[in-house]
Amino acid sequence: MWHVRGSSGYLPIVTFSIAARCPRTGQLGVGALTARPAVGKLVAHVHAGGGAVATQATPNPFLAYDGLPLLGEGRSPQDVLTELLAWDPGREVRQVGMVDRQGRSDAFTGSCTRDWAGHRTGPGYAVQGNRLVGPETLAEIVRVFEGSRELDLAERLVLAVGAGEETGGDRDGARSATVTVIGDQPYPLWDVRVDDAEHPALELRRLHGVF
Repeated sequence: MWHVRGSSGYLPIVTFSIAARCPRTGQLGVGALTARPAVGKLVAHVHAGGGAVATQATPNPFLAYDGLPLLGEGRSPQDVLTELLAWDPGREVRQVGMVDRQGRSDAFTGSCTRDWAGHRTGPGYAVQGNRLVGPETLAEIVRVFEGSRELDLAERLVLAVGAGEETGGDRDGARSATVTVIGDQPYPLWDVRVDDAEHPALELRRLHGVF
């Protein structure tokens, strides 16, 4: 039934990400950072009628492509993830976070993802990471995201990505970062990508200021 059955042919993307919704504007977005180039290509997926999905570790983009329409039908992230992961034979090397238009969230970390790996969820966000220095990376992302509610979602995601990197983030460093945000139209309000840089979180913040 679902495309997820045959989607394990990707190199691991060891990274952290946040999928989020702004309760003030209804905007949806994903911010992410990784040690590999071009993190935005496979990790960040956002749709105005569905929600926001980040898929990583050994990513399966079809968890987003199949999942976003189901979220658009009003199903909860928990229900959608449970169904799609049941069809995915590579689920134990996956990591995924989902947020829907109502701000409901859920996340999954497979048992074969690289230490340190885990996730945190709350109203309006799902934060996940693997091959991190430790849980303090996710804790700092959540702290900065929750403490910046007065800002627009794109800036909150930029700050959250920067906060995660400052903790040490990925144990092998960082090369790329992305922030994608959608409002009530199908095209993105923000699609800022740093595909390869020495300090991708700093470059992400610079580009956000430029744009």
